[in-house]
Amino acid sequence: MLIIIIIILAYLIGSIPFGLIVGKIGYKTDIRDHGSGNLGGTNTFRVLGIKAGITVTLADILKGTLATQLPILFGVEINPLLIGVFAVIGHMYPIFANFKGGKAVATSGGIILGVSPFLFLIILITFFIVLYLSKYVSLASMVTGIITIIVSFFLQNTGLIIITSILTIFVFYRHRTNIKRIINKTEPKIKWM
Repeated sequence: MLIIIIIILAYLIGSIPFGLIVGKIGYKTDIRDHGSGNLGGTNTFRVLGIKAGITVTLADILKGTLATQLPILFGVEINPLLIGVFAVIGHMYPIFANFKGGKAVATSGGIILGVSPFLFLIILITFFIVLYLSKYVSLASMVTGIITIIVSFFLQNTGLIIITSILTIFVFYRHRTNIKRIINKTEPKIKWM
């Protein structure tokens, strides 16, 4: 019964739509009506700027991290990565925003941060290297997912391999339209200052 409560809590934490909250409270803007219409950090950056984008991205990361700590807080022996997955599901399909959320990237990263700060650092470095070289946030996100799985194999952590594989599948699925745009060369690139 306690595990079910933890799962529900993780989903609800993941469902908090920080992009929507920051947009409406701080900027009187519903970011779902602008840009890609996505509630994640990338669209927030594009629509509301750097300050809002960083705020939303960090908040979305911390949703995943907080979810991984729930088993410890409740004293339940269950893999925290597994609980974190439900936060990612909440982030993608938030009950508080008509089940239309983000693309799983930041909250997935937060899960990794909660269990392996070392792997999170590798993720961060990989993401920014690919982003710098390609200027595609979507491509950087997907490549980072693949690298995360590869590193998990080297760490010889079966739970990590399974969960990072699931999270990477989520990321690829949520970026399926981006993949088409990258192939067609219509995917928007970021502009470095």
